[in-house]
Amino acid sequence: MRLLMVSGDRQTSIGERGPFVTLLGEFARHFERIDVLCPRPARPPTVRVVEGHVHLHPAPVGRARMARWIAEEGARLVREHEHALVTSHDYGWFYNGVGSARLSAATGVPYVSEIHHVPGHPVAADWRERFDRRVARAYVRWARTRARAFRVVNRIEMPALLQSWGVPREQIVVLPSLYIDLEVFRPVDPPPPIEQDVCFVGRMVANKGLDRIVDALALLAARGTPASALFVGQGPLQASVRARATRRGVTARFVEWVESPAELAAIYRQSRVVVCASTCEGGPRFTVEAMACGTPVVSTRVGAMNELLVEGQNGRFAGFDAASLADALGSVLADEPARRALGAGAQRSVQHCERVRAIQVYAAGLQALARGERP
Repeated sequence: MRLLMVSGDRQTSIGERGPFVTLLGEFARHFERIDVLCPRPARPPTVRVVEGHVHLHPAPVGRARMARWIAEEGARLVREHEHALVTSHDYGWFYNGVGSARLSAATGVPYVSEIHHVPGHPVAADWRERFDRRVARAYVRWARTRARAFRVVNRIEMPALLQSWGVPREQIVVLPSLYIDLEVFRPVDPPPPIEQDVCFVGRMVANKGLDRIVDALALLAARGTPASALFVGQGPLQASVRARATRRGVTARFVEWVESPAELAAIYRQSRVVVCASTCEGGPRFTVEAMACGTPVVSTRVGAMNELLVEGQNGRFAGFDAASLADALGSVLADEPARRALGAGAQRSVQHCERVRAIQVYAAGLQALARGERP
């Protein structure tokens, strides 16, 4: 079976390794040929073929012309290679989905709209996320008569939202995206020395709740229990988060980029707790990686955390405010034996996210949809 993927990934074609490379490496086992339409990268592409039969097609156009390019270039590839299914990673202005819908209508090849999360749901971080949520709702209502299915990556949050927007339950397919290499993300014996109390990994953007993390750490210090923090990631808010940490007297280090998954796993093991203060997420992936390493998580109720995190067994939930985040972090940091027990529970609870098995389930689900069956 041949698959055409319309992706939002900008890393793979310029040689940077990330979760999408891992996915393609495993997908190559399940599909005869894969063509990937992806956005124009920040610098000239250097990679065109992965695993021998995964072909990357970086766009030569900007966002304004992406929908037309996807429809036209996708149709050319379908004529040449006869794909059975189109998958579209849909977000933002949804030009991927619009282009894929046009491609599907022109060729008769069904497309699956993949929506990992919706900005502003369950909580909007700012006016932009409230606007983006309206755009997402308009797209979903438009696409529900055009897409064969909507693929979502968590079982609670996204199905409920799409149904509230008029998508029939039978058109929603849950195929999780949390595929973790458990040979890399695992505990080690003996455990390494702790380098920081609290760790965050991710894009430094509004929905990540970075200001609340800093404010929660400042509250802990005011209560007499100061905690050090490590922020790993890049993004437009990096400078303001640094400044806020300095202004509020929070001990924090910042690392923009980690070279390898093994290095990232080492950071998780050297942290007492990993924190997610996001207002919207599909996963997030970094919390599950940390849990696999035996590090407990404090998280808001977003994305897959609603399913994976069990209060008091493998981590703690926090609200969307600094005070409850400080309470949850403080309770984990205050009791070292209990923290270690939470970490052991976290590691046990994510074993089903093992990379090969999880991606096999995803591939089998797409193959079923291509045949017109429900996974």
